Amino acid sequence: MKFVDEATIRVLAGNGGHGCLSFRREKYVARGGPDGGDGGAGGSVYLVADSSLNTLADFRVARKFRAESGQGGAGRNMTGKSGDDLEIRVPQGTTVHDVDTGELLCDLTEDGQRQKVAEGGRGGLGNTRFKSSTNRAPRKTTRGTPGESRHLRLELKVLADVGLLGMPNAGKSTLISAMSEARPRIADYPFTTLHPNLGVVRVGRLQSFVMADIPGLIEGAAEGAGLGIRFLKHLQRTRLLLHVVDIAPVDPAADPGEDVSAIARELEKFSPELATKPRWLVLNKVDLLRDDDLAVARQMLLEQLGWEGRVFEVSAATGAGTEALAHAVIQALEKFEEEEA
Repeated sequence: MKFVDEATIRVLAGNGGHGCLSFRREKYVARGGPDGGDGGAGGSVYLVADSSLNTLADFRVARKFRAESGQGGAGRNMTGKSGDDLEIRVPQGTTVHDVDTGELLCDLTEDGQRQKVAEGGRGGLGNTRFKSSTNRAPRKTTRGTPGESRHLRLELKVLADVGLLGMPNAGKSTLISAMSEARPRIADYPFTTLHPNLGVVRVGRLQSFVMADIPGLIEGAAEGAGLGIRFLKHLQRTRLLLHVVDIAPVDPAADPGEDVSAIARELEKFSPELATKPRWLVLNKVDLLRDDDLAVARQMLLEQLGWEGRVFEVSAATGAGTEALAHAVIQALEKFEEEEA
């Protein structure tokens, strides 16, 4: 299924039913008086987070949703039937904005979380409601109010603990496939990853974390170059970023240090908050270098960047170093949880 992370929909709540104008008419009952019932309330529209969904693809075709309207009142003081509420299921991690006002209505991060986005109309009053000691035969009723209508923008941000970022062909997809059961497309050309991939990394029997791989970034991603502008947002919910670097590029003119700096600048342009998240360097493809060449390349890279954070050496192709990386990540996540508590 095609991955879709943005959609625009129109939701319309049900209208309220109109009040009834009626008088009691029975044999042997003179001047029976008013007996018009109230109208039923219109149904409201709710969005419900569903963890079994992972894309907004269903909204490519279905873009308009309407709840049931309430029925009008009837004689003998019968109230009209209220309209049924409409529930629209969306993936867990969906944020909802009002297109017309730009207001953030809700952020559905918990499975089963339910949020009303359009209020149903109120039912009108029948003429019985206006009976009084001075008005024994009222002919006044009220009409039901229209249901609320809204134009909504749905935006899916994947829920993951750890996010992978790096240049195209840095080995991110291979790394997530080596550490989890995720099976993204892997090839020897840029931009083989066209949508975010999620993988559960298990560390021991009872410990695990979710890792997200997004399409490779290039210079200018924050302005729309490549695919980055659409997918940088998926890193905003992560707690730790793993910056994957190709330490043995095929192109001799490639500069891994400049690649790291370029992506850091894109993070800052897109979101200063995202740029301040903890970020570790993961030097990938170490199996392609001899130990002494690897040591030289690592030293030159760290000196060029002035890097003081954590650094890991892995080979996503062979799996070397991935277990140590997974244990370090789970320890860091547990520490984050303790600090938040």
